[in-house]
Amino acid sequence: MVGTAAGLMGPLVTSLVGEDPPVVLRFWDGSSLGDTGARTIVHVRSPDALKRLAFAPAELGLSRAYVAGDIDIDGDIFDVLNLRDRLGARNERVDLPTDLSMRLRTFRAAWRAGALGRPPAPPREEVRLRGPLHSQARDREAISHHYDVGNDFYRLVLGPSMTYSCAYYRSHDLGLEDAQSAKYDLICRKLGLKEGMRLLDVGCGWGGMLLHTAQHYGVEGVGITLSKEQATFAEKRIADAGFAGHLEVRLQDYRDVSDGPFDAISSIGMFEHVGLARLGDYFGTLYGLLAEGGRVLNHAISRPGGDPGFGKNSFVARYVFPDGELQEVGRVVSAMQEHGLEVRDVESLREHYARTLRSWVGNLEGNWSEAQAIVGRPRARIWRLYMAGSALGFEAGRINLHQVLGVKAERDGTSHMPLVRNWI
Repeated sequence: MVGTAAGLMGPLVTSLVGEDPPVVLRFWDGSSLGDTGARTIVHVRSPDALKRLAFAPAELGLSRAYVAGDIDIDGDIFDVLNLRDRLGARNERVDLPTDLSMRLRTFRAAWRAGALGRPPAPPREEVRLRGPLHSQARDREAISHHYDVGNDFYRLVLGPSMTYSCAYYRSHDLGLEDAQSAKYDLICRKLGLKEGMRLLDVGCGWGGMLLHTAQHYGVEGVGITLSKEQATFAEKRIADAGFAGHLEVRLQDYRDVSDGPFDAISSIGMFEHVGLARLGDYFGTLYGLLAEGGRVLNHAISRPGGDPGFGKNSFVARYVFPDGELQEVGRVVSAMQEHGLEVRDVESLREHYARTLRSWVGNLEGNWSEAQAIVGRPRARIWRLYMAGSALGFEAGRINLHQVLGVKAERDGTSHMPLVRNWI
């Protein structure tokens, strides 16, 4: 293999994942490395992949190569992402070591393979936002980047429920749609919803929570989102279901809501966009909008500890959730209580989210041609990589999902909370 791309790249691959990687690495000249009996083949189709990796080490270079099509995966994407265990990565990202010696080995391998030179421009799907971090204008741009990619695309991935958050598998044989309904019902029970109550759903998505509360609990609801496509879809969905007079959807920032009080507030999969610097504003606003005795349920991905940001050069920050931040659950609890909300229940749904994500990956791969026709090949690849990587992150405990329930007790301390947890 001396003189072939595989021969030249062999020492670098060995230094990263050891001898005999459990996938086949097939290079642009037809040479290959790895287990010839492996079910998954990674095609390195162009020396441009090495250029991207040499000038943007770690996950950013690899992500650019995959999104651009310089690298293809034929087989199970989970096989490829599981290689992170060999790399010793300690977070949910597709990381490579970034020390100086590794960078030098990468440059040496690229030079030997004739792959040095100016790297190609990043794929146009890569985003860098403008303006102050977590300003309203920048938050709108971040939300639009992620959610306004087409409702038809999300329908393929999410299924009929159009629910883009962790499902709740009450039993092992539950399917995705029933598990999403079970999640909404779990939240409704935690919030103590009853007929005639008024609910605010912060980050209402495509209206799933609002519809569930109206159909099953007789609740009047207001949902807010920064995504135009979500708002349009949710409004039509609500009207078609006959609840236009009971449910309202607004294209509105949570900081601009002023028509409280609400008997209950749900926030499902929106909190990741708030940011550490805005935790006080966020929970202070929700507290001010909540009636005495009312409850708030915060359903959000969390990080076990450390820096809440994804890192400016991470795949997630550049392609998926620009400005997204994951908070440690203890910090969330403290922030809620610092702003007047008494925390009464904390529940982890980590394993549930891993299963949810694997269902979404299955939906995407099962509709791969149609998904590419709707959003283009690069963006379909982004979502495949992001959801598969996230599933493994939840399974390994590198990230988590917590529901945190708080109550705004009355002035005399009355919380209206049941004495035991069997209500959940």
